[in-house]
Amino acid sequence: MCFFEEITPEKAWFLMNSENAVLLDMRDMNRFNHSHPQGAFHLTDQSYIEFEQEYDYEHPAIVMCYRGIGSRNIANFLCDQGYERVYSLIGGFEGWLKANLPIESDHI
Repeated sequence: MCFFEEITPEKAWFLMNSENAVLLDMRDMNRFNHSHPQGAFHLTDQSYIEFEQEYDYEHPAIVMCYRGIGSRNIANFLCDQGYERVYSLIGGFEGWLKANLPIESDHI
């Protein structure tokens, strides 16, 4: 049985670089297109099938929302679907920005 772990933005960045973890950004399309963490996968109802096809159940997955609250529900969902290494990002995108981690943006 999977239980997700809440992690800091710094640990998320470390996992992305050391274990090729995927960062799943669940924010709305406009906010994602405006700016998102470098290398993030935009997870929506429509893109979930693509996510399932691209990443196996053992692949580490980090879920991120706006402020770190809503991502917990999606992390639980991924655990229920059989994913084994699931994380929720503490502070969400706001925490990512506060940690000064890399972003991709359409306005820079």
